[in-house]
Amino acid sequence: MIKGNIGQLMQQAQKMQENLKKAQEEMAGEEVTGEAGGGLVKVVMNGRHEVRRVMIDPDVGDDREMIEDLVAAAVNDAVNRVQEMMQEKMSGLTGGMPMPPGFNLP
Repeated sequence: MIKGNIGQLMQQAQKMQENLKKAQEEMAGEEVTGEAGGGLVKVVMNGRHEVRRVMIDPDVGDDREMIEDLVAAAVNDAVNRVQEMMQEKMSGLTGGMPMPPGFNLP
């Protein structure tokens, strides 16, 4: 009886792992947009945390330090949005069970 339960549990774990891998591949192609300065700077990032585009509104001006700060803030916003997207998709696959602390997806 116990061996049967372990076998079934292993099958479920393998199925869940396959679903997680598929979801990771799907998310890699999705994009999110991070913003800073009320939309003056926008950064588009994919699910692999690769920056695809950086858009800087001409109204930002010529203050180099401010532009650098806004770009950094927009990148951080995009990273947070990717993480939120991953959490949402993964919670559906794990039956709402939260991912363990420190569990990072590639």
